Amino acid sequence: MKKELEALYRSKFITVDDALNMVHDGDIVYHGFYGNEPRHILRRFHEVADHVNHVDIWCTNPDEEYPFIMNDDLGSTIEIYTVFYGPTLRKKHHTGRIHYVPHHIHAAIPAIKECGATPNIFFASVTPPDEYGYVYMSGSQQTEAEIFDICDLKIFEVNENLPHVYGTTRIPLSKVDYFIDAPNPISEPPEPHVSPELWTLAEHVASLIDDGDTIQLGFGGLPHAVAEKLMDKHELGVHTEMFSNSLYHLMDAGVVTNNLKTVNRGKSVCAFCWGSKELNHYIDHNPMIEMRPTSYTNNPSIIAAHDNMVSINSALEIDLTAQICSESIGHVQFSGTGGATDYAYGAFHSKGGKGIIALTSTAQTKHGKVSRIVPMLTQGAVVSIQRNIVDYVITEYGIAHLRHQPFHKRAQELIRIAHPDFRDELKFQMKKLEIY
Repeated sequence: MKKELEALYRSKFITVDDALNMVHDGDIVYHGFYGNEPRHILRRFHEVADHVNHVDIWCTNPDEEYPFIMNDDLGSTIEIYTVFYGPTLRKKHHTGRIHYVPHHIHAAIPAIKECGATPNIFFASVTPPDEYGYVYMSGSQQTEAEIFDICDLKIFEVNENLPHVYGTTRIPLSKVDYFIDAPNPISEPPEPHVSPELWTLAEHVASLIDDGDTIQLGFGGLPHAVAEKLMDKHELGVHTEMFSNSLYHLMDAGVVTNNLKTVNRGKSVCAFCWGSKELNHYIDHNPMIEMRPTSYTNNPSIIAAHDNMVSINSALEIDLTAQICSESIGHVQFSGTGGATDYAYGAFHSKGGKGIIALTSTAQTKHGKVSRIVPMLTQGAVVSIQRNIVDYVITEYGIAHLRHQPFHKRAQELIRIAHPDFRDELKFQMKKLEIY
């Protein structure tokens, strides 16, 4: 890096105390997610309550149970806006301090701008600058690059452990107000548990994926199992919101080559990465991986432009007409719409595409085992994916192909793959509800 750029960079360093003192009454703060999460600032963000009456902060799926989230004594001094309910935010829903903004994730930026809480301060974590004077915001690009352009004050923690990922991640030193020296280990997701039912589900899913398809996978036991079952496939492509350990292993094994993609050929495209140290090492300066905002990765028209696009998502419950809820338990928000709708719609309209919803046939609740395939969605449940664009539904008992099928055939197919303990009741309810 040239001497003048080095001098500019060094002149912008401040402390966490300095950064917190720049937060004023009425400010709206937004922070980066996953690898971009500014953990040094967030661990002390509750301290702004000592000198402000009220601030709002946008928070999605935090790495830690930060005091500004967990401390009920803060009352309305620090209120939280979110586009996704992770486990930590769910714990504090009862406080009334957490406000969920429903949206499709490809349109997250308009939702943030129009909900009355447009941020003016942006905190994130970035790499040290490269030789040309650019830092890389390469843990996530979901909304970060676009929020950066909106905000007046931009303060970055510099973390030497972050990988350099290509795409829309580079930011010139001249556009950053301040830096904080803040080395941190990159957070890693928990090791997914794969039950026998999920292995069976994964076999069914893999049977629908052909050589040359472009796939979208998320995180968890099912995506992990699906990736294992895809190891004998060839020439797969990746266009996804999340780049996980599962996709890293498929690329490293040569299963994913991206050679046959109709969009961004030769590259795996994602909005954020979250995985192991090995994954972060693999994506560092890897020209075959690009990170872009969800306004691109989750845009249904972009997804649909990929021939043979296969989306793989899960759900909490599905009714006999194929309405799918993937984000709430009754009226209680559990997670968020996320990319499920975007990818289901895009895959449905892709030439040769397939939209897959895979779920275990039952769930265990405090009232005992219940069927995930139900006559009607639980009262208050959110319809995350319309029945009009539902394609394949899979349980451990088989595959139901529902695209363009009438109600009675949909119900019959869903009952066929329901848990045997619930099939008779579902047949009875089908008749009672006059599903013809």
